[in-house]
Amino acid sequence: MVNRDINFSLWLDFIERDYLKNEFGKLIEQGVVNGATSNPAIFASAITSSPAYKEQLATLEGKTAKEKYEALAIEDIRTAAQMLRPLYDKGDDGFISIEVDPFLCNDTKGTIEEGKRLFKAIGEPNVMVKVPATQAGYEAMTSLMENGISVNATLVFSPKQATQCFKAMTKGIQQGEKYGACRLEAVISVFVSRFDRALDSELEACGIEPSKTGIYNASKIYNMIENNGIPNIRALFASTGVKGDELLADYYIKGLMASHSVNTAPLSTIEAYLKNSPSDTKEALPIEDKFLNGYFMNLEDNGFNMNDIYKKLLDDGLVAFEKSFQAMLDTIK
Repeated sequence: MVNRDINFSLWLDFIERDYLKNEFGKLIEQGVVNGATSNPAIFASAITSSPAYKEQLATLEGKTAKEKYEALAIEDIRTAAQMLRPLYDKGDDGFISIEVDPFLCNDTKGTIEEGKRLFKAIGEPNVMVKVPATQAGYEAMTSLMENGISVNATLVFSPKQATQCFKAMTKGIQQGEKYGACRLEAVISVFVSRFDRALDSELEACGIEPSKTGIYNASKIYNMIENNGIPNIRALFASTGVKGDELLADYYIKGLMASHSVNTAPLSTIEAYLKNSPSDTKEALPIEDKFLNGYFMNLEDNGFNMNDIYKKLLDDGLVAFEKSFQAMLDTIK
């Protein structure tokens, strides 16, 4: 559940047309979620597996695969934005995110142009444009925010990435406000569970408790964001679904319960959270930097090079989004 007492937001990390029309509104009305996110993998799964898109696809003959995708995605994002608009209008989040083409991750100009074009085509103010946290992406984040577009920085794994995002967003907010932009907000999407899936078996072999690295890394980034004290830049905890039965399904929601933060979770994770502990509002963060620094020093002492891990997770994430996006384009062309 959204917890307004501690300013904790829960967003749905899922988009599919039939679900938007039939179930999404109930989650909003019941106060379960106050926002939503999408990414290339989510759209690829929805468009290629759901019959809800067949009718619109039939009207798009002669279009390129990417034009078809954008037409479908824009309609879904606009629908979600309109459903969330009452929350947005009263300052209770109400954002939906759409990501730029993942093949633009190293193209600053292309990212800026596509972000502006998608935002204009959707035509709703409560849309966040998702931009991968790459070197090209940081400049794009600043430019989009200068132009009055809220930004969701995605695929953030390292504190260094998060710091670069924060600087780019702060600059964008300052410039945007100078030019008269209203309601500029930003989130830094820190990916969580991928650390544990990648490292747990090796950590256990070293006698280190598993399934903690993702939470501790996200906690470190959360502390940085909060210590800088910009109200309209928040940590968003992403990749919060679990794999297998080793962890409770809502493990990464409970473990990252924090004020002035967002958790975006798959539908199954939110359903498990509602079933298990919707009234559990105990804050898990902040965790002291001294403890967190000690944890990561111990990892380094045991042969884990965090910079290499950060780079591999980012590279793998970029490739995964590109593959999902290309597979979806190949299916609908």
